[in-house]
Amino acid sequence: MPGASVDDMRRPTISDVLYARQLLSRQLPPTPMWTYPVLNARTSATIHVKHENTQPTGAFKVRGGLTLLAGMDPAERGRGVVGYSTGNHAQSLAYAAATFGAPCTIVMPEGANPAKAHAVRAWGAELVEYGGNFDEARSHAEGLARDTGKRLVSAANEAEIIAGVATVYLELVEQEPELDVVLVPVGGGSGAAAACLVTAALAPGCEIVGVQSSAAPAAHDSWHASECVTRTNHTAVDGLATGSGFELTQSIMRERLTDFVLVDDDAIAAAQRVMMHEIHTLAEGAGAAALAAVLADPSRFAGRRVAVVCSGGNASEREIRACAG
Repeated sequence: MPGASVDDMRRPTISDVLYARQLLSRQLPPTPMWTYPVLNARTSATIHVKHENTQPTGAFKVRGGLTLLAGMDPAERGRGVVGYSTGNHAQSLAYAAATFGAPCTIVMPEGANPAKAHAVRAWGAELVEYGGNFDEARSHAEGLARDTGKRLVSAANEAEIIAGVATVYLELVEQEPELDVVLVPVGGGSGAAAACLVTAALAPGCEIVGVQSSAAPAAHDSWHASECVTRTNHTAVDGLATGSGFELTQSIMRERLTDFVLVDDDAIAAAQRVMMHEIHTLAEGAGAAALAAVLADPSRFAGRRVAVVCSGGNASEREIRACAG
């Protein structure tokens, strides 16, 4: 849970990440990372886009769900899992549960992205829509886990989730070892924590910059305050829509994250349009947030080798229409 003590949680290690890669090699091929001259010209940097939107669930989170379910003992897996999410963590758990034959219940906020909700059901999970935001859905999921005996799976405070997600960054530093900076979209922080874990071991000179929506700045403010805080959450970017910091991911980010910046929802939407029209990539809002941060401050990144993580492509119909207009 966001408010849990980090002392009660197991911290992932680079050995966990290497083991996760072994597990995932049976399930997922590496995702591509490409450079695009139009982005380089627009930013005066060399931009590498890591395409996690090509995953079978359309987002990077699938790596964490598969790693966690693979490591559960058969009895615990047989009781099933309960997750809470605005969408991509939900799909990750649903996909992994279907892969391993485990019961799965997902709690999403009411009015969640219809495409993500439909995908959760399609993978065979039970979907419960509850509450007006991420944190209300989380509270309801905690109650369901207590009542049913299923394992509650946090969106971020899970060593196995972070280790699985970190395989993104193993691939990234192997695909381009000489990067100067990696920008990572942040909701709960599993991606940024994972990037910190890998680069600390394999690319210590590479900067890691977290990016969050200014309309949901809880992770950003928690990092800058060096303690988990709660903040109003009213972003339209569902992949970044968390209202409180997560202790495990924050503790890892505090040790290694170079900087954490905010971009507004309009800037994120503009970056989505750039990705659709100039590099022919459908990115959901969270998937475009890293590029939005580069476009918002191009002088900071000019002349540098920069990777941006397109964390997902599960854009809603509303987002697609806005980008196409």
